[in-house]
Amino acid sequence: MVDAAKHEVKKYLKRERNKTLPLDADYWAFDCKFGNTAEDAQVVHVAELSNHISEIEKQSLTSFYVEILARPAQRQQPDLDDDE
Repeated sequence: MVDAAKHEVKKYLKRERNKTLPLDADYWAFDCKFGNTAEDAQVVHVAELSNHISEIEKQSLTSFYVEILARPAQRQQPDLDDDE
């Protein structure tokens, strides 16, 4: 179950990243939640989803809740001050 869940998450992320971006966006950002149930779900970084799924296996749980929402985002340009 764990490997199948990880595979489905990766497949979904890849599919969303391949969608056409709006003109004002640079990349797809993902807002993610993970927990044993929807009520217990906490905000997590997309890169940590695989680790959280592995933790479910260690706890011998048979189900979990994951929420992944894709949103277009724009990278922030670093502020280059000429204070030198």
